[in-house]
Formats: sequence, structure tokens, C-alpha cells
Amino acid sequence: MKVYAVGGFVRDLVLDRERNDLDILVIGSGVEFAQKVADSLDITSISYFKNFGTAHFDFEGMNVEFVGARKESYDRNTRKPIVEDGTFEDDISRRDFTINTLAISLNKKDFGKLIDTYDGYDHIKNQIIKTPLDPIKTFDDDPLRIMRAFRFASQLIFNIDETIMTASREMRERLSIVSQERITDEFLKIIASPK
Repeated sequence: MKVYAVGGFVRDLVLDRERNDLDILVIGSGVEFAQKVADSLDITSISYFKNFGTAHFDFEGMNVEFVGARKESYDRNTRKPIVEDGTFEDDISRRDFTINTLAISLNKKDFGKLIDTYDGYDHIKNQIIKTPLDPIKTFDDDPLRIMRAFRFASQLIFNIDETIMTASREMRERLSIVSQERITDEFLKIIASPK
């Protein structure tokens, strides 16, 4: 199986921020791979979420989550995705922001290689929040990403790309399908941020 560290772990590695969550992308079954890794580490407490093809466990203070590569589609009335098996490209393109699309190979052939499909590394260095796909589509699929854009900008002290600002205004009514507690959680994280 091909395996990659992805998302926030890689972003925070580039930013030299503290990391306690590690997301592992598996081209294949994330659940099966998680079980093999847990067995090799003598870990017996694993949480499985088979509907989403994910599993996670704690290892030495690190929350490690495994997910099989997937593609998602959405019903407009809910944030819950319809999940199908996908490719590496499918999985990376479904992510919220380019800064979260970075991946590091954990494969023997090219171990440690940074894979940057959507210029996420440059966007981190230039301190900008952008979406890998059209932000209207990104926010239509999951409107909570509107709040997350502003949270990342405030936590990381980044700027928000104008296309996100425009899409946020256009899509703001879509936030009505998001639970109040999720909106409040993002809002409180924004308030607690330095900017």
C-alpha cells in the first residue's frame, strides 16, 4: 500500500508548529492498514469509523488517524459526505485549503518526499488561505469551511484570498445547515487567536 502523511501535520511541520495529530492517507483500506500498524506497536485500543473508512489510535501522545483515499459528494441539505474509494489525487483535491493539501511520502521508494499538488507550500510561505478548487464549490459542499478559512487566517496570521472573501459572502446562507455548536466552536477558536 502507498502511504502518506497529509494535511495539518505537514502544514504545521512546514510552519514549525507543535503537532499532536498525524493524518495518514492510505491508497487502499485505511482501516486495515491502521490495524496492521497497531498490531506492530502492540496497541489494542483503536477506534474505527467504517462508514468513512477511517481509524485512529493514540501513540505516545500523538493522535494518529488513518484514512483510505476517497472522493466525496454531497447532498445540499447536509455536510455529511457520500464517500467512495478514490485515488491520491481525489483525496488531495477534496481538502479544504491548499495549505492542507501537502503530503509527505512514507513509502520506501521516495520516503520523505514532499508532494505539493496545489502550491500549498508557496501559500504557506506567502501566508495566504486559498482553496484547491473553486471556493464556491468548496463552500457549497461543506459551508463550515467558510468559518474554517477565517479561523486558519486568524490562528496562523495569514491573509485570505479575495476569491474566498467573495465566495464567503455569496455562500453565507449555506451556514444554516451547520449545527450551532460547530459554528460556535470555530468562532471561539477565532476569538482565542492572536489576530
